[in-house]
Amino acid sequence: MTREAIVTAVLIAALLAAPFAAQAIDEPFYVTLATRIAILALAATGLNIALGLGGLVSFGHAAFFGIGGYAAGILATHAFNGEPLFLGLPGTNQMIVIWLVGALAAGAAAFLIGLVSLRTSGVYFIMITLAFAQMIYYFAISWPAYGGEDGLSIYVRNTFPGANTLAPMPFFLICFGVLCVGLVAFWCLMNSRFGAALQAGRQNEVRLAAVGIAPFTIRLAAFVVSATLTAVAGALFADLNRFVSPSMLSWHMSGELIVLIILGGVGRLGGPLAGAALFVLFEFALGGITERWQLFLGLVLLGVVLFARGGVMGFLAGRARHG
Repeated sequence: MTREAIVTAVLIAALLAAPFAAQAIDEPFYVTLATRIAILALAATGLNIALGLGGLVSFGHAAFFGIGGYAAGILATHAFNGEPLFLGLPGTNQMIVIWLVGALAAGAAAFLIGLVSLRTSGVYFIMITLAFAQMIYYFAISWPAYGGEDGLSIYVRNTFPGANTLAPMPFFLICFGVLCVGLVAFWCLMNSRFGAALQAGRQNEVRLAAVGIAPFTIRLAAFVVSATLTAVAGALFADLNRFVSPSMLSWHMSGELIVLIILGGVGRLGGPLAGAALFVLFEFALGGITERWQLFLGLVLLGVVLFARGGVMGFLAGRARHG
């Protein structure tokens, strides 16, 4: 086992152990903090497929995060009030169904966005993904049926078979389990022929095309898969807060996800988890002291960019990429 794999395993074990320790000392708030870390790590893992493996700096992933959140909010609202959705379809409060709907909706949106944006590169790709995300953001603001700019409340947290999702610990375990599935999916993609082609296209797409693999097709598939994973995280985030708002679709959210990956380590399996833990702990530890806690996070980010290009994972596990 490589040093990076050991560090990743320790981070996962620490995240799992933290809520049990918090429960033992009767501090349920820390269980919520661990849940937030798991959800943000899942969202960043989704983006890491596009950014870390494919080199696609997407400033539009907040759109997929928000689509997942609105899927949870809208379906739960219709399940609560009994009103049918379009075409007479009923709402639902079943998490698994909501995740599927959110993932499909985000995947469809990513496919359409990718068809346009992936024909560009560099700063043009960044700006086009940002533009699409902002269009969806302003659509949500102008959608009064589901709260508009005031957002949409989820009156009762959605349900999962065999678990009391209203209790902090069971809900954390659900989020942790989904995060583990996301990490396994990322590892499988990273070590597959698809992942090898995706990383080769990031380095030299001309050579990839020369061996008969279309870089556009590979990147589009990665972009769609990335969006679906981020959407599931968005649905969980909405359930955590029992609220969904257009802020989940804002470019600030996209920026946060990119920051998480840079902090933890771009393209590294444990990078999103390390970055999410550092981000949430900074927010918690310094947020109560000053409203400008992001200044200190920015200094850490600057230090990572200048002195630890592999992020926290690179610093802890050595500079060798992927072990």
